[in-house]
Amino acid sequence: MGSRVLLLLVALFAIVSSIALASDPSSLQDFCVAASNSPVLVNGIVCKDPKMVGAQDFFFSGLQKPGNTSNALGSRVTPVGVTQIPGLNTLGISLARIDYAPWGINPPHTHPRASEILTVIEGSLEVGFVTSNPDNRLVTKILHKGDVFVFPVGLIHYQKNVAHGNTIAIAALSSQNAGVITIANAVFGSKPDIPIDILARAFQLDKTVVANLQSKF
Repeated sequence: MGSRVLLLLVALFAIVSSIALASDPSSLQDFCVAASNSPVLVNGIVCKDPKMVGAQDFFFSGLQKPGNTSNALGSRVTPVGVTQIPGLNTLGISLARIDYAPWGINPPHTHPRASEILTVIEGSLEVGFVTSNPDNRLVTKILHKGDVFVFPVGLIHYQKNVAHGNTIAIAALSSQNAGVITIANAVFGSKPDIPIDILARAFQLDKTVVANLQSKF
């Protein structure tokens, strides 16, 4: 009987521990404004002395300005994270403005540390994400002004402007540092290069095609 109770307690502790570790820990203070010039390395950014904190630490200006979309992708992401607003440190949130030229794309990418909720402010977007193996199912939808779409954490997703004019969206992320892995850049532009024979076999391509793709990144 005692061994059963012990096993039950161990199992309960394991479940509670897994739940506790599945989210950010609760803050033990009002805020932890990032001290970006600190030489101390931690998982995140060291706190600034609260007595030295002011309104400017919680403020960012300029999100009304359109990003320059004159590039190969026809899009520009303007981030507003802990680098732009030090007061975001430890709060687990950030956002970004995304500008799209006509038919511009935000290419397939993933955020390893955050889910994303996207709101279309102007124009129309085709959006989509791909589920994990083995299904690899594409979930896609056309969004218009005022529409909102969610990209689950870690899943590859993309956006494409399907309007004849410029499109603007605001993305909110569930991390102060969501991270971005752009698939093409990571696979074909890694430093050093992933060996050509590995990519050729993985993508079922000729080695010369892989070499050409690597040269573009």
